[in-house]
Amino acid sequence: MSKNLLEQLRTMTVVVADTGDIQAIEKFKPQDATTNPSLITAAAQMPEYQEIVDQTLLQAKKDAGAGASQAQIVTIAFDRLAVAFGLKILQIIPGRVSTEVDARLSFDTEATVTKARELIAQYAAAGVGRDRVLIKIATTWEGIRAAEILEKEGIHCNLTLLFGLHQAIACAEAGVTLISPFVGRILDWYKKDTGRDSYPSAEDPGVLSVTTIYNYYKKFGYKTEVMGASFRNIGEITELAGSDLLTISPSLLAELQATVGELPRKLDPAKAASVEIEKISIDKATFDKMHASDRMATDKLAEGIQGFTKALEELEKLLANRLATLEAKSATPVA
Repeated sequence: MSKNLLEQLRTMTVVVADTGDIQAIEKFKPQDATTNPSLITAAAQMPEYQEIVDQTLLQAKKDAGAGASQAQIVTIAFDRLAVAFGLKILQIIPGRVSTEVDARLSFDTEATVTKARELIAQYAAAGVGRDRVLIKIATTWEGIRAAEILEKEGIHCNLTLLFGLHQAIACAEAGVTLISPFVGRILDWYKKDTGRDSYPSAEDPGVLSVTTIYNYYKKFGYKTEVMGASFRNIGEITELAGSDLLTISPSLLAELQATVGELPRKLDPAKAASVEIEKISIDKATFDKMHASDRMATDKLAEGIQGFTKALEELEKLLANRLATLEAKSATPVA
């Protein structure tokens, strides 16, 4: 009897859950889990996670001290909430959790490094070692430089919002632990740009992009791991079977689990070794030139940073409103 696709995928690829929903992680038992501002914002609005939000806010209020403004308390809580979710997730999974640096720092190397160190310090204070945390940073030139500094300090990074080969090569040359090329968002861009409704999975531009990056890394012996992300359908996932890791939403994990059939391995280091590939060295001028000539990567990186920034602003508002509610409750005299 054939096994389901998820079971087969696990034999060749590390399956990662792309969610802040702890119940979904418990259900699918992935090796690793990734979060981002949009996922944390969504999870923070679920009734079952109200306690995490409230505890984080109340502790932030206490630590901020008497006389701290609501904005100061929210800033502290905001920084801690992603770590609070990360700590809950790490109680369930055996591997690593990815926690994202504030997207508004994407073009500031120094501020990104400082924020990453703060996040790692919070995990360390909770007894979690660096080997179980990946710091997520947007793949700007400045973000890659920040990751290079952090990796030398033993802080492992996951470079996200990655859309082009130039970004991937720069990450590998900087010694980054892991990259997250975005498959579905690349498909979205090409559908809009060409007016096409769909692409066969084997011709999906996002699938082709990740395949190119994977083959480049394996051909030239880079240690940086490739984790395909942002999927729109299970066809994209099955075409990338064999990638180092794939981070998948709960709905697509459920679909893979419910689908029975043969799953052939598509990405393989041995195959990559025989592919003819030109080696490119990336400095800032080359990076900028390749980025400017890639309309899709230019558009999607900017859009991704804007999207994560919007989610962060929503989360800050949500926390401010919840703090006001908690303060009003504590100020109400008991009858």
